[in-house]
Amino acid sequence: MSRLTSSRFMEQIRNRKMLGAIFMGVVAACLCGALASPVLSQDTKPAAAEAKKDGKSKSSRKSKKSKKSKKSKKSKKSGSVKAAADIRKIVGPNECAECHKEESEIWKKTHHFKTFKSMPRSKEARAIANKMKIKRIKSKTLCLNCHFTTEVKGKKKKPIAGISCESCHSPGKDWYKVHSEFSGKTEKTETQAEEAARWKKVDKLGMIRPSSIYKLAKNCYSCHVVPQEELVNVGGHPAGSPFELVSWSQGEVRHNTWYSKGKNKKATASRRRILYIVGVAVELETALRAVATATESKEYAFWMARRVDAARKKLKALATALPNLPEVSRLAEAGYSAALKLNNQKALTAAAGQVAKEALAVVGKYDGSQMAALDRMIPSEDKYKGKQADGTGKQAKNEAR
Repeated sequence: MSRLTSSRFMEQIRNRKMLGAIFMGVVAACLCGALASPVLSQDTKPAAAEAKKDGKSKSSRKSKKSKKSKKSKKSKKSGSVKAAADIRKIVGPNECAECHKEESEIWKKTHHFKTFKSMPRSKEARAIANKMKIKRIKSKTLCLNCHFTTEVKGKKKKPIAGISCESCHSPGKDWYKVHSEFSGKTEKTETQAEEAARWKKVDKLGMIRPSSIYKLAKNCYSCHVVPQEELVNVGGHPAGSPFELVSWSQGEVRHNTWYSKGKNKKATASRRRILYIVGVAVELETALRAVATATESKEYAFWMARRVDAARKKLKALATALPNLPEVSRLAEAGYSAALKLNNQKALTAAAGQVAKEALAVVGKYDGSQMAALDRMIPSEDKYKGKQADGTGKQAKNEAR
């Protein structure tokens, strides 16, 4: 669920001409202040427009462009917002499939599974790799972090699958045996207290469980909002997917079969509400951090600023729909607390941190039952991404728990 699939990735590349036209149109809108929200201060315009405002100071540094470019390449880490998982702890999807056979069959029908073979063979991916001076796509961390599940074999990194179990639930070496051992008993004989203690231990060991909605969303957006500036500005990679947590998590990647005898049930209405609000919050947080680390007034900074602007407006609408939930109002306020401009990392990072804090407060306090007003905003089933499958890999009916 958290990684970029090759099919959607390639579709965006094929639409570059259309995106380019949109880009130019929105740049013009930015320069006229059209994208600025009515509640923004005069200093909080989208990053592309704000960078234009600083044109004089930038032109004075043209003579240093070459040196600055080299320095930028050396410090591109500052333009990244994704921390790579500890691949030394990857156990691989086959270990998971030992018990999760139904979930594994569903996975094999998804773009997450198919990207292992399809992405490296695509002309679009090859074109990006050439621009980034990458000879072998499956050998570069830049590609591996989001498009593949990778193990360490000796001293080498080896991709073993596409986007799989541990891409979303975290590398499993420390927790996968504990989570499945039923406290040394069986599923029927393990007591409730033992089960609770087991899950608490698993959480501590790093597993991202379905109940950890904020962590799951963070994992998704860490790749669906592209975490590398140079990859976009130089490589021509799309700046992200049109990812939305409900419609994408309830589509083809949904594998909710463990407690339902093979029926791949959709999330309840209450859970979908929480998924929606947390998804918007994490999108805002991730895009704010991306703008904070952007180093150039180019496509990456522009698209991330545009993503911030869209998420801000959604949260403002959510706050209006839920006036009795102060955490949601604070979420919206936090999104507007920093100017969207380059060289504003401290303020933007602080704003992102406040958004994260309030998002965690929402999931810690509410279960979604108080948020029926959001139902009209949440994507309907016809907007879900891909066909859902049951444990046999066949298309399943949507049944609520």
